[in-house]
Amino acid sequence: MYRYEHRTARTWWCVLLSILVVACTAAAVTAGRRHDAGPAPAGGSGDRGPGRAQADRVAAPRWVGTWSAAASGTGPDAPREHGGTSLRSVVRISVGGSRVRVELSNAAGREPLAVAHATVALAAPEGGPDTEAGTMRRLAFGGRPSVTVPAAGTVTSDGAALTVPDGADLVVTTYVPVTAGGLTHHPHALRTSYSARGDRAADPSGRAFTGRSSSWRLLAGVEVWTARAEGAVVALGDSLTDGIGSTPEANRRWTDVLARRLLSQRQGPRWGVLNQGIAGNRVLPRGTGPAPVTNPSGTERLERDVLHEAGARVVVVELGLNDILIPPPENRPPDARRIVAGLRALTERARGEGLRVVGSTLTPFGGSRAWNPRLEEVRQEVNRQIRAGRVFDAVVDFDRALRDPSHPSRLLRAHDSGDRVHPGDSGHRAMADAVAAALGLLPAAAGGAPAVPVHGSGP
Repeated sequence: MYRYEHRTARTWWCVLLSILVVACTAAAVTAGRRHDAGPAPAGGSGDRGPGRAQADRVAAPRWVGTWSAAASGTGPDAPREHGGTSLRSVVRISVGGSRVRVELSNAAGREPLAVAHATVALAAPEGGPDTEAGTMRRLAFGGRPSVTVPAAGTVTSDGAALTVPDGADLVVTTYVPVTAGGLTHHPHALRTSYSARGDRAADPSGRAFTGRSSSWRLLAGVEVWTARAEGAVVALGDSLTDGIGSTPEANRRWTDVLARRLLSQRQGPRWGVLNQGIAGNRVLPRGTGPAPVTNPSGTERLERDVLHEAGARVVVVELGLNDILIPPPENRPPDARRIVAGLRALTERARGEGLRVVGSTLTPFGGSRAWNPRLEEVRQEVNRQIRAGRVFDAVVDFDRALRDPSHPSRLLRAHDSGDRVHPGDSGHRAMADAVAAALGLLPAAAGGAPAVPVHGSGP
């Protein structure tokens, strides 16, 4: 099922579903991409992936998001660098399935973008740009081998028959014959992408892919056809969710760790985990005028990056710290009331679309150059409102999970990446454990940070 997507308003039916139980009922199939089950694809929709018995099925087969990266502007490349170039991205998915389709984004583009050839394959075990023998699949778009992605829009391919294991590495390659401007990208991939001159999209070998990049270009999402996944957990966040501070080339963001935690569960449904973090992201818009394509605020991109996602059932909101650290254009001082109001508005919008909203407290940044007592007061006041149950459906206390008990305004040294703001690998593990506990799928670790249940949003 091939779709053009412009970021205009769509209508969904709300899904009446209890998210935080292990034995879940099947969600209603409703209109719109987020609940897009669709007809059984040609070639069958059998559950051939590894790891679960037939009895673990939780729903009829449907499309569920398994990987994502939020578009945040165009690359710094010269405008025509990628004309006549094949771009190869390697991504680690969460939940697997029997078919796969991909979303290509021209969200930051001002002109339509022609993609002449696109493929998907399993990555070779040795890594790099090589693919596993016999797994290369050509992608079609409405039955055609090429597609034009509209300016400021996206397209999603037809489904391709490819059995994808849980936690697999996928290789997605696109051939762009001509480009009139920079390509929409996600700059902090923390994983190498590759490029080659000419149409090399169907090359199983990566030998021709000598170009290197630290960003994901054009690729915005991957979905799988599965009966095993109850739905997707979407992380809407800033640089802490984007993985800044975690080890590159290692898949150690808290969302990566969470995906592995959820896949390790012996009972109950599986969940796709989607990372929609953008470094520097804020809750509140950046003043008057249109949202910047490089970094729209959380409230501005909720539709694009959460409600749009196939199978989205839970959103974890990790936003607000940059509203304190980055002064708005009008130089207004940070205001806890405005931040909380923005978080509450975001929650109400997501809840109105049938999602469960789990929100985090704001993490410590003491010891950084940005810290001062006034900003710490704002952070503490936002956290008081969040913990009081006045914002989210449930709270995951990232502040408690990461702070130094002896110096609560600072990150615990073991969790600090070194800049006093971003957690390192240990901190990302602590965040993943806290979210898993918030979802009710793992017990809280001793001394960890369980979710604070909230009944109603409060005044």
